[in-house]
Amino acid sequence: MKKVILPIVLLAFLGFGVMETGLTDAERKFAVKEMTKTHDHLLSVVEGLSEAQLNYKASEASWSIAECVEHLAISENTFDQMFHGSLQTPADPAKRAEVKMSDEQLLGLITDRTNKVKTSEPFEPTGKFGSHAETLEAFVSKRKEHIAYMKDTQDDLRNHYGQLPFGTIDAYQIMLFMSGHTERHVKQMEEIMESPQWPSE
Repeated sequence: MKKVILPIVLLAFLGFGVMETGLTDAERKFAVKEMTKTHDHLLSVVEGLSEAQLNYKASEASWSIAECVEHLAISENTFDQMFHGSLQTPADPAKRAEVKMSDEQLLGLITDRTNKVKTSEPFEPTGKFGSHAETLEAFVSKRKEHIAYMKDTQDDLRNHYGQLPFGTIDAYQIMLFMSGHTERHVKQMEEIMESPQWPSE
């Protein structure tokens, strides 16, 4: 009888092990904290800015704060498409070895503004959302969706993947990269505000 029970018990444990493919509590909390922090940082920086301040450019080639906000609204939607696209293919633990960066390294890479990169045309601000208020709301609405999703999801985000120019990242890291990308451009806004010609009001 013992010979029959033992394989059944082992099979049950192995079965539960396979099912445990969701995020850990620590991963979930970390992502929610990062996405909330960068959302709040953006809102605090743009709060109360005048039209002159929102549209000020340090040079003809540079973006204004309003344009940075639009870039973030566009990016939030594009990362959303990339994220959900990654979930359309079956989870594949065998591809984990292709993910070369830790979460911390990924965030460090995207938030470091010493390496400037020109964005591609689809991410260029063109006024597509309308006013600054409408553009900011587009960002906020989508970010709130992402935070709510991350709080409750049971999806296996570590075994779905996306591609960026520097390599493969997992679906969880897509969300972290999106949040870090927000911080990168909020820092850009703060740099704009430090310009000697920045409008006082």
